[in-house]
Amino acid sequence: MAESHGGTEHSTAHTEAEGGSGGFPPFDPSTFASQLVSLAIAFVALYVIVSRIALPRVGSVIDARQSRIEDDLAEAQKLRDDSDSAMAAYQADLAAARSRAQAIGAEAREKMNVAAEAERKTLEERLAVKLADAEKSITTTRAKAMSNVRGIAAEAATAIVQRLTGLSPDGKTVKAAVDASLKG
Repeated sequence: MAESHGGTEHSTAHTEAEGGSGGFPPFDPSTFASQLVSLAIAFVALYVIVSRIALPRVGSVIDARQSRIEDDLAEAQKLRDDSDSAMAAYQADLAAARSRAQAIGAEAREKMNVAAEAERKTLEERLAVKLADAEKSITTTRAKAMSNVRGIAAEAATAIVQRLTGLSPDGKTVKAAVDASLKG
């Protein structure tokens, strides 16, 4: 805003600057020395606080974190080694179990084969005995039948000759004729 007083114009900004002590204090050359001393004291105080209090705390937190990370990595490696050894033991046990199962299966098959072979031999022996008994029975029955056949054939031949001729043939002749026809 411009004001008019008796022909001269003054700005309010210019008036306020003149009412002050000559400008912005950090740029005032008369206060440079005291400002530098204050800056040095503040820097030293801040340096002491940071180096004595803050940095040791931060360092201890970093060391604790690093130690924890190393411990966790060591624990993870230990657990991995344990799991690897457990897996290897499991694989070994599984292989041994498979081997035992195959051996047991082979042994069971062998026992079954031996038992089946023994049972087969026993059955063959029983069948051979029954076959021998049956052959004896057949031979005996055949012999009886043959002896009965001779008698029946002789009687039939005698009856046939007697009917045809009316005469009764001689028993020795009939027997000789029946024997000759049975042999041939």
